[in-house]
Amino acid sequence: MTKEEKYSLADWAVDCALKNGAQEAGVTISDDQSSSIEVRDKKIDKLEQSNQNSLSIRLFVDNKYSVCSTNRLKKEELSRLITEGISGTRYLSEDEFRTLPDPSLYYKGGGSNLDTFDNQFSSVDPQKKIDLAFAAEGEAYGKDERIISITASYFDGKSGMVMVNSNGFRGDDASTYYGMYTTVSVKGGEARPESYWSESALFFDKLKKSGIGTLALKRTLKKIGQGKIASGKMPMLVENRTAAQLLNPVISALSGSAIQQKNSFLIDMLGKKIGSDKLTLVDDPSIISGRGSRLFDSEGLTAKKRIVFEKGVLQTYFIDTYYGKKLGVDPTSGSTSNLVIEKGTKNLDELVASLKKGILVTGFNGGNSNPTTGDFSYGIEGFLIENGTIVKPVSEMNITGNMKSLWANFLEAGTDVYEDSSWLLPSLVFDQVDFSGI
Repeated sequence: MTKEEKYSLADWAVDCALKNGAQEAGVTISDDQSSSIEVRDKKIDKLEQSNQNSLSIRLFVDNKYSVCSTNRLKKEELSRLITEGISGTRYLSEDEFRTLPDPSLYYKGGGSNLDTFDNQFSSVDPQKKIDLAFAAEGEAYGKDERIISITASYFDGKSGMVMVNSNGFRGDDASTYYGMYTTVSVKGGEARPESYWSESALFFDKLKKSGIGTLALKRTLKKIGQGKIASGKMPMLVENRTAAQLLNPVISALSGSAIQQKNSFLIDMLGKKIGSDKLTLVDDPSIISGRGSRLFDSEGLTAKKRIVFEKGVLQTYFIDTYYGKKLGVDPTSGSTSNLVIEKGTKNLDELVASLKKGILVTGFNGGNSNPTTGDFSYGIEGFLIENGTIVKPVSEMNITGNMKSLWANFLEAGTDVYEDSSWLLPSLVFDQVDFSGI
C-alpha cells in the first residue's frame, strides 16, 4: 500500500467514524515487513519473513473512548468494525479527560530530513542475508574445543505509517533497520558460560558485518571460572550495553501515568536534585539517523528537544494529552525519543584503569525495581577490578539499593556511547554500591 493510499483510507475511516456518531476519531495505518535467518551447526535453523498491514482507530464517543484494530483493510469490513466499535464504546464509562490533543500542539509539517529510511531495503539479495549469518557463525565455529553451541542470525525490517486525526493532524513516518547477532556457549567446569555480540544499523551499507562471531566467542571465554566474591560496598562500572537497565526505572517513574497514579518515586520532584552533578540527560528527537528520531510523537504532538536532568536536577516529566488533562498540566510527550547522557572524558579501558577496586557489570540477571519507592535488587555478572586491572569474572551476585541514592552516587560517564539503541548511553560509574556475594 502506497503512502497516498494509506492517507486516502485513513481519511475515509475518520469520515466514517464521524458520520456514525463519533465526535472525534484518530486513525493510524501501518505496514511492516521483516525477515530473519538463524543458523546453527552450519545449517539454517530458522527462516522467517513477515508482511503485515494494520489499521487502528481511536474512537471518542459521548465522553467515552475505545480503540479498535484490524489487519483486514477492505472498506466494507472496516465500516462494520467502526460502526460496531462506536456502538460498543457507548456502553463504556464516561471519561472526560479522553480527547484528541489540542491542534495547536500538532506537528504542522516541515523540519529536517531525519534520514531513517534506507531506499535500498528491497534490493538486498536474500542470499546475501543468509551468507552473512553463516559468516558470523563461521567466525567462532571450531575456534575452541570448549564450544558447546553457536547461534548466529541476520535480521532486518522496514515500517511505514500514516496518522490522521479528525481535528487536523496529518503525518507520516518510515524507517528501516538491519542487524546481526551471535551467541556462544562453552564448557566451563560445572557452569556453562554464554555471551553474545550484536551489531545493528538503519542502513545496510552502515551495518558492521564482520567480527560479531569473534567478539561473541571472546566475551564467552572470558567468563570461564566466574563465581562469587566477598560482599561489600564498592564502585560499579556498568558497560554501555547494559546501562539502560539502571536508567529504565527512572524514566518509567517520570511517566504521566506513574505520576497520576501515585506509582512513582519521583512525584513532586520537578526542579529538585535527584542525581549527582554528573547527570545531564537530554531527550533529543532531532538526531540525524537516530534510532528514536521523529518529527512527531504517537499522538501527533510536535517532537521537541527537552532537558530531562540538568546536573542532577529534574526538569521535565513525560506526559501525554490524557494524563496532562488529569494532572492539570500541559502535555510534553508520553514517550522518549533519543535519550542522551552527557559524556565524560574516558573510554571503557580508562574507566577500568581509574578504579582501585570495583566491579565491571556486563549483564543483569533478573531482579526488579519498586516503582513507588525506587528500591531495587538485581542479579549481576561481570568482572572484578583491582588496581585498575580486570582480575577475574564474577557471577551469582546481587546489587541492592535505591534509585535515588544510586544516581546521587553517579561518578562519571564514559565516551563509549552505545549507538545500537535510541538510548545513547556510555558506560557509567557509580560509587558505594552494595554487592552481595559470599
